[in-house]
Amino acid sequence: MRPLRRALIDERVLGTMPRGDKTKYTDKQIREADHITESYESRGVPEDEAERRAWATVNKESGGGKKSGAGRGQLESRASSRKGGELGGQASANRSAAERSASAKKAAATHRRHTLS
Repeated sequence: MRPLRRALIDERVLGTMPRGDKTKYTDKQIREADHITESYESRGVPEDEAERRAWATVNKESGGGKKSGAGRGQLESRASSRKGGELGGQASANRSAAERSASAKKAAATHRRHTLS
């Protein structure tokens, strides 16, 4: 039996979608997955792995594909996104106290310059 035909039979008989089917995802979920994939790829993660991680993150945050109908809305957890944002401060943590101090002084000077004009 051909794989596509088998998938269609599985869907009709068992009521399940074939694995990897993205038709039940909203446009927003697809955009989120694309953005997360690009982010992983920019950090050197292989394309297949980046896409797998992205969809896993979207599923974790939103509970998978959205189904139509009234009363189906659920709150989305942003724990994964928050965790990624918290890890962003590691760059400054790796710098010496003198480097952090110089950066703070430069920022303060820029702030003063912009508030005066």
